[in-house]
Amino acid sequence: MRPGLRNPALFAVMALLLMAVGFGQSWVVSLSILNLCLISAIMALGLNMQWGYAGLLNVGVMGFAALGGLAGVLVSQSPVTDAWAAGGESLGFALAVLAGVVVAIVLARRLLRKGPLRTAATVLLVVGGFFLIRIFFDPAVDAIEDVDSARTGYLGGAGLPIILSWAVGGLLAAGAAWLIGKVALGLRADYFAIATLGIAEIVITVIKNEDWLSRGVKNVTGLDRPVPYEIDLQASPWFLDLVHWLGADPIAGASIFVKLCYAVLFALVLMAIVWLAERALNSPWGRMMRAIRDNEDAAAAMGKDVTRRHMQIFVLGAAVMGIAGAMLTTLDGQFTPGSYQPLRFTFLIWVMVIVGGSGNNWGAVLGGFLVWFLWVEAEPAAFWLMDAITAGLDEGHPLRSHLLDSAAYMRLIVMGLILLVVLRFSPRGIIPERRGR
Repeated sequence: MRPGLRNPALFAVMALLLMAVGFGQSWVVSLSILNLCLISAIMALGLNMQWGYAGLLNVGVMGFAALGGLAGVLVSQSPVTDAWAAGGESLGFALAVLAGVVVAIVLARRLLRKGPLRTAATVLLVVGGFFLIRIFFDPAVDAIEDVDSARTGYLGGAGLPIILSWAVGGLLAAGAAWLIGKVALGLRADYFAIATLGIAEIVITVIKNEDWLSRGVKNVTGLDRPVPYEIDLQASPWFLDLVHWLGADPIAGASIFVKLCYAVLFALVLMAIVWLAERALNSPWGRMMRAIRDNEDAAAAMGKDVTRRHMQIFVLGAAVMGIAGAMLTTLDGQFTPGSYQPLRFTFLIWVMVIVGGSGNNWGAVLGGFLVWFLWVEAEPAAFWLMDAITAGLDEGHPLRSHLLDSAAYMRLIVMGLILLVVLRFSPRGIIPERRGR
């Protein structure tokens, strides 16, 4: 097949798979998978920027996604006025002290010469600042978390439309990436991977335990939505006329309509990011990033600031992951810090990039769609297969019960198989990176 037709054909096959789920299971399930595929594709694009463009081994994807999810809470939830009255002032003093300590450390390290005096001053400021901050911070947190802790127990948010959290999530993740990059970008690839994984665990642990910020493991439910509610649609005359004309059930039709609205929003964001990513990749900046990825020493010898460029792409990729994290929280309508599992879901995002084609934006998108589709559909397909194989056995037969109970584990087997098959027959991915001559 000609290269110009191959990529559209691959996406057409993906569309057919989603349609098969719609006809075989339900369109609600198919559109649910589509929405998560769109978010997965965006997250895979962020990782592809870091790894495919610059060779940065980031294993902290879920940390940036969690920060994006936190943005959904901070932007859309209404402020809890009683909590602000109880501890807002003390918390503000703590933040002011933190800012002052940071400024003092920066000035000390700039004004003092490198040596024992500068080290001692830095340590003294860090330790002293820590205890000074806690004087204001601890009472504020206790007061905030004591305010109707069963329902609130946190500060709430800004009460703005949740769609704004997508941009804020990108900014939060980008800021965290800049801080991480300042500390870890000088490390070798394997140590950098360990550092990003550890920092992601720290971020998620903080979000889980700081109830005043995000309610922690109590979760935040009932987040605002950028699309209509199903119950409102079912009471709207125009919608009832539409489903009557289509001959559809109003309840199922409302769910399908809402999911289509989400799909349109997510697709617009995905197309915008792909368009920008393609322009960046095919620009002189993109060629420079690939040159740094292929040979850092040669690029440095040509006068390129390798560390600075690594910082740029690390921040950009993290921002895209933060946007995807905010979109995921918007789709779920709730923020559940306990659901962020760095090793499990970071592995999935990596499989998406490797299977789709590292260094190719369209490959990352296809990988996001294909891998998430297989991850979701592997279990029902395995259950159907095991049920068909053991159809001749009694319902209570031990072998039948064991095989049916084991169907859920087919997800991990399928992920391993697809990764092995792609690496064996197409090591550069289904849509490999285009290399110039």
